[in-house]
Amino acid sequence: MYSRLLKPPQKSFFLFGPRGTGKTTWVKNNFPQGLYFDLLEAELFNDLLADPQRLDNFIPKNFDNWVILDEVQRIPELLNEVHRLIEKYRYKFVLTGSSARKLRRAGVNLLAGRALTYSMHPLSALELGNNFNIDHSLKYGQLPAVYTEADPKAYLESYVKTYLEEEVGQEGLTRNLGAFTRFLESASFSQGSVLNISAVARECAIERKVAENYFSILDDLLLASRVPVFTKRAKRRMVSHPKFYFFDTGVYKTLRPMGPLDAPEEAQGIAYETLIFQELKAINDYLKLGYNIYYWRSANDLEVDFVLYGPRGIKAFEVKRTGKISAALLSGLRRFGQDYPAAKTYFLYGGNRRINEQDIEIIPVSLFLKKLPEFL
Repeated sequence: MYSRLLKPPQKSFFLFGPRGTGKTTWVKNNFPQGLYFDLLEAELFNDLLADPQRLDNFIPKNFDNWVILDEVQRIPELLNEVHRLIEKYRYKFVLTGSSARKLRRAGVNLLAGRALTYSMHPLSALELGNNFNIDHSLKYGQLPAVYTEADPKAYLESYVKTYLEEEVGQEGLTRNLGAFTRFLESASFSQGSVLNISAVARECAIERKVAENYFSILDDLLLASRVPVFTKRAKRRMVSHPKFYFFDTGVYKTLRPMGPLDAPEEAQGIAYETLIFQELKAINDYLKLGYNIYYWRSANDLEVDFVLYGPRGIKAFEVKRTGKISAALLSGLRRFGQDYPAAKTYFLYGGNRRINEQDIEIIPVSLFLKKLPEFL
């Protein structure tokens, strides 16, 4: 059991995150006296789907603890009843979900500000503490179970299959599960790259509109993110398309097929980048640092992997798996620093020494992850 960085608020809140990130475990640990409703239970689901107002009858009168609705996106109409109960009885709700898609599509208002919104991510190096092993994380990611299961590879394969069957198939998000499976494999080759939806569509023999819908499904299920390009006060011509990332290194590596024509070092380099991305997202959310995450790439291919921009300043990060440092590897950060002199620039690499190279701080990836808040 790992202690999470997320701290519970004092008022009603949504907690969104992909399956397997530990939402239910965290809720039960932090609200042990709460009244728990699991909407994956068929009987309860059918009762509340038929009549959401039955929720009032399931809560004891004068109840003064938390009411927990797990997987609330399964019955979007239930939020109207939650809203009424908050207003009438001042109940406090924890509303967890692995998809915001149905809530948005149903047109519900997410309680009009009466509930905060939080996110749950895979484990961070800080949460793993002494158990953090960078080689293990690069290979299997940081979903809680991959650090506790005897066979993390088998768990990840089952995890991917479960998502396809339960989230995509049962919810009817696509009529062609086979095409979606091919799409996931093709999308894995876009990891850490500027997203070309037309190319992905051609690769898996589907229409571009279908591919765009599939990417939207990944967004809605919180399985992936699109990182926009940083263009604020740009001094040179920039690319316009976002970069694409699955939310966890282990999920990405499970989806990406490897064979004799694939370069293992390429996938490993992207795994480094993915691990940094998921850690930046998690720490930024949990510590409420207020950054927006971008990447920076000029039309002539000068690039910085991640740019954090917010009230705490501008931070730029370039990530390489290599243990060696060269002027060419630092060129993107140098140009970014010239365009944005107020920025702090970091080169994260697979070596062991921490070095200051003019205005660029060079840090081993494992050290950076263990002390990440210090750099933000």
